[in-house]
Amino acid sequence: MVMKVYSPEFKADAVALYLSDPSHTFEGIGKDLGISRETLRNWVRAERARRGGGSTTSTEKSTVDSPPMAEELQAENEALRRELAAARKEMQKLATERDILRKATKFFTRDDLVTSRFQFVEDHHRAWGVKRLCQVLEVARSSFYKWRAGRAARAAREQADVALAERIRAVHAEWDGTYGRPRITADLREDGERVNHKRVGRVMRKYGIAGLRLRKRQVTTVPEPSAAAMPDLLGRDFTASAPNTRYVGDITYLPVGDGEFLYLATVIDCFSRRLVGWSVADHMRTSLVTDALRAAARTRGSLAGAAFHSDHGAQYRSRDFASVCAELEVKQSMGAVGTSADNALAESFNATLKRETLRGARRFDGARACRLAVFRWATRYNTRRRHSANGQQAPIAYEQRSATLKFAA
Repeated sequence: MVMKVYSPEFKADAVALYLSDPSHTFEGIGKDLGISRETLRNWVRAERARRGGGSTTSTEKSTVDSPPMAEELQAENEALRRELAAARKEMQKLATERDILRKATKFFTRDDLVTSRFQFVEDHHRAWGVKRLCQVLEVARSSFYKWRAGRAARAAREQADVALAERIRAVHAEWDGTYGRPRITADLREDGERVNHKRVGRVMRKYGIAGLRLRKRQVTTVPEPSAAAMPDLLGRDFTASAPNTRYVGDITYLPVGDGEFLYLATVIDCFSRRLVGWSVADHMRTSLVTDALRAAARTRGSLAGAAFHSDHGAQYRSRDFASVCAELEVKQSMGAVGTSADNALAESFNATLKRETLRGARRFDGARACRLAVFRWATRYNTRRRHSANGQQAPIAYEQRSATLKFAA
C-alpha cells in the first residue's frame, strides 16, 4: 500500500467541510472523502492551531479544541503503524522483484525466451515460490506446470536427437560432407529409419551439420561468330520421356597445381541426369568434346536420333564436332549466346562436381589427384549419389527402375 499525498487545497476543503456543520463527525466526513478519521482530526487540529484560537461555537470547541483522549491517540498511532507496515511490505515486494529480474537477465537473452523463463522458475522456485516468479516474469503458472510435466518427454526427444545426429554424421562423412538434408533423409529412409526431412534439417542445424555450398561460377564459353547457327531443340526443357533421347554437355575448368588447369567435357542424359560420357584433358581443343561424345556412344551402344544440347563454345561449333555428330547420327542443339540458363542442367552439374570434389579448396593437389577425384566422384554420382530430379534415386537406379516399370506395364 502506497501512502497518499493530499494537496493543501484538498486539506483546507476537508477541514472547511467538517466545520461547516456541528453535526459532522470525523468518521462520517472521512468516509465521504476517502481518508481516515485520524487524518482528518489532525488536519482540523492543525487548522485550529494556525488560527490561534479564534471564535467558535461551543459545539466546535467541545469537538475541536478539546484535548484528544488517550484512546484516540492510541488509535491514531495504530493507524500510522499500519500504514508504515504496508509501505514497508510494498518496498520489500519491489526489492524482491528487482532481485528476481536482476538474476533473470541472462535468461532473457536466449533464443527460446519462454522456455528460458520456465527454466528460471524451475531453478529458483524454492527461494521465491512459483507464484511470485511467474507473476514477475509474466508467464502463466499453468504453462509452467505443463512445461515441467513434459521434462521426461523432452529428455527422450533429446536422446533420440543425439542418436539421429550420429547417423546423420555417418551419412554426411560417407559423402565427404557434401550431402544436405534431402539426400541424407533419403539415405536414412532407405536404411529403415522412419524420419521426416524437417526433423533431419532441425537436427542438422542443432548440431552444426551442413552440406557443402559454394556458389562461384567461372565462364569458359568462347563463341565462334563465323560458325553456322544451330537450332535450340530443348528450349530450356531439360526433361526427357525416355533415356538416350536428350543430352546436354559443357566444358568446365579444373584448377590444379600452381596456376594450371585440366578441362572436363561432359555428356549428361536429361532423363536420369546420368553422366553417360566424359573426357578430361589439359587442353580445350575439339578432341576434348568429341572424346566425351564418343564415350557416351560406347556407353549407350548408339546415340542415333538423340539430341545433344550445348552452349556456343568454339569446340561445339567446329566442323570436326559437327562431323562426329553426323557420324553418330546426333542432332545438334544450342541455346542463345552468353545465356547460361539455356544450358542450366550442364552448368548445375559442373558446379556440383567441383563443389563436392574440391570441398572448399582452391585447387586440386595435382593432375593425377584431379583425374582420380573426378573418376571417383563421377562413378559414385551415377551409381550411388541421390538426385532430387529422380526422387532421390541415383541415375542408374532410376533408369533401371523406369525400365522395370515399363516392362511390367
